[in-house]
Amino acid sequence: MSWIEVSVTVARDYADAVANIFFEAGSGVLWEEPAPALVRIKGYLPVGAGATLKVAKLRRRVAAVLGEEQELAVKEVREEDWADAWRQFYRPFRVGKRLVIRPPWEDCPALPGDLVLVLYPGTAFGCGTHPTTQMCLEALEEAVRPGMRVCDVGTGSGILAIAAALLGADSVVAVDNDPAAVRLARENVARNGVESRVDVREGYLLDAVAGSFGLLVANITAEVILRLAPAAARILKVGGLFVAGGVIEARVPPVKQALENAGFDLTRMETRDGWAMLVGVKT
Repeated sequence: MSWIEVSVTVARDYADAVANIFFEAGSGVLWEEPAPALVRIKGYLPVGAGATLKVAKLRRRVAAVLGEEQELAVKEVREEDWADAWRQFYRPFRVGKRLVIRPPWEDCPALPGDLVLVLYPGTAFGCGTHPTTQMCLEALEEAVRPGMRVCDVGTGSGILAIAAALLGADSVVAVDNDPAAVRLARENVARNGVESRVDVREGYLLDAVAGSFGLLVANITAEVILRLAPAAARILKVGGLFVAGGVIEARVPPVKQALENAGFDLTRMETRDGWAMLVGVKT
């Protein structure tokens, strides 16, 4: 399968807003940091009808945020080429106390009690190496309890949803608005043998979600979390947890305020390499 890769380099202060534009366009989003004050945002769109119009819309919306025209690099990439590049440096690694993430083409020795998550990252929808993903995984390791019902919004590769299932969640609903991410997440769910407990759905935020949950995790962007907080409060049980990742440190104050306004008490906040993860409990 081929993809259109669209990338733009912006000042860190604009990164969250630009990443949100890519997210709303239905694109998987990858962050790179070529310099301390710069962030390169990459998005991937399926080649085919509508791709040209989506790229044109991205140009207009990014220019509106930045206040000027910004060059967007656009190229077609084959998934096979992308996967070959990943194989050169994607190796098994440990997160938290028990989680081990490995690609399908690598074996690794497991210690007693380890939970091994087999992950094919696809077109950069989430491989587990980003600081916010690791902080979210660590939060899940501490918070997930047997029998818990979990919702993962913006599931990407499915890494957080699968981790929740391996950690003992009774059922997990994983949602993404990108059809390619949904397909990839379902494949990764099957690789880990948790199909009976992880339901991957295509939808925007919580539009495709019903019922009540003990934990909701969203490792997306601050702008999306601001919109998600009130809806998250509605589907979480009293005492339920909202794990919010994908937040650059500069955007912590408005995210914290949004969680409090929605009825959450902030119980944990961590920062790592300029990124933050917040946990709120529904009161």
